[in-house]
Amino acid sequence: MVKKKPKIKMENFSVWFDQIHALKAVSIDVFEHEILGAIGPSNSGKTTFLRSLNRFNDLTTDFRCQGKVVLDGWDIYKDIPIGNLRKRVGMVFALPVALPLSIFENVVYGPRRHGVSDKNRLAEIVEQTLKESYLWDEVKDRLHTSGMKLSGGQQQRLCLARTLAVEPDIILYDEPCSGLDPISTAKIEEAMIRFKKKYTQILVTNNTKQAARVSDRTAFFLMGDLIELDETGKIFTFPQDKRTNDYISGRFG
Repeated sequence: MVKKKPKIKMENFSVWFDQIHALKAVSIDVFEHEILGAIGPSNSGKTTFLRSLNRFNDLTTDFRCQGKVVLDGWDIYKDIPIGNLRKRVGMVFALPVALPLSIFENVVYGPRRHGVSDKNRLAEIVEQTLKESYLWDEVKDRLHTSGMKLSGGQQQRLCLARTLAVEPDIILYDEPCSGLDPISTAKIEEAMIRFKKKYTQILVTNNTKQAARVSDRTAFFLMGDLIELDETGKIFTFPQDKRTNDYISGRFG
């Protein structure tokens, strides 16, 4: 059996926001090319866990942390400049935020900032990432119209294309389908499954059925603690902790 290689290692990592202990000595490996699902009720720590991986928590007042998060052997809080980190670790948020620019310029915004200026290369990036995000066929004839005019589901796929355009290693999703219709949700999930060949992905979701559909492994968080982590099939059929079973069976949450 081939031993899986961790892409990210979180080691005894804790987070506080002022006096609130939001994440409590969490240790977890995230393997290359897997989709790791993170589930749990509100204020369980799952979003804090996610935002720790690209240092988005740093933007919050009174944030402090303890422990280590290691990406490919490098401590992200000590060894990797934050700009480089966020290029390598992209994020798709719950609410799609299209920039007030054309569809084309939305996608190339990141590559332009990182020094890509060749028109042919930019056009290639736009076509490739919009195809990967299942949006190309819907917008290829109106690339120079405003991204703000797209539907919510289309805007979310545009945000996904914008994330892919800077060629990350890892994609973080924070409730990416919470406001989407079933068709748009299915397209996002189909893209995620296809992305496993190229990217490591971490999905925070309140939709346990979504975690069951797309995740290879699932982590259950509760009140800042990592309660259980296992293969998704095992988590949803034979959870080892009663609290996990109570949550996925709808007894609380």
